[in-house]
Amino acid sequence: MAEDEPKQLQLEMPLVPDEYLTRQMRLRVESLKQRGEKRQDGEKLLRPAETVYRLDFVRQHKLQFERWDVVLDKPGKVTITGTSQNWTPDLTNLMTRQLLDPTAIFWRQEDSEAMGWNEADALEFGERLSELARIRKVMYFLITFSEGLEPADLRASVVFNQL
Repeated sequence: MAEDEPKQLQLEMPLVPDEYLTRQMRLRVESLKQRGEKRQDGEKLLRPAETVYRLDFVRQHKLQFERWDVVLDKPGKVTITGTSQNWTPDLTNLMTRQLLDPTAIFWRQEDSEAMGWNEADALEFGERLSELARIRKVMYFLITFSEGLEPADLRASVVFNQL
């Protein structure tokens, strides 16, 4: 970039656990078990290692994806899956067709501080977030924790350039 060009304003937007939606989805699973019922055809039920997160687009117009900023406090792996759901879980269940591809996967190996990630897919996913920010005020994610990780071990945000 030429030195005389103005620097772009960067916005770091955190992925925040949505405790209410996570609780609602867990209640749905419990309710089905208690009544001995099965999920709807195509319905996505929340697994124990999954938590719902949200990203609020405070300045949703003209954002350009810059990078993911993910820190894992200990070794393990997280998979971040976006959803196309405008969520009202008391009225609508999450369907598998509403899960977006590709996913972003981040991991940290034992005896290492360095983060690994599926770079091409994570970058493509990030670029899709820029497009969705133009029409959404909030974006929901399912984050799957594995290899001993839990929500307290994750700090994640998306950095955008404000155009």
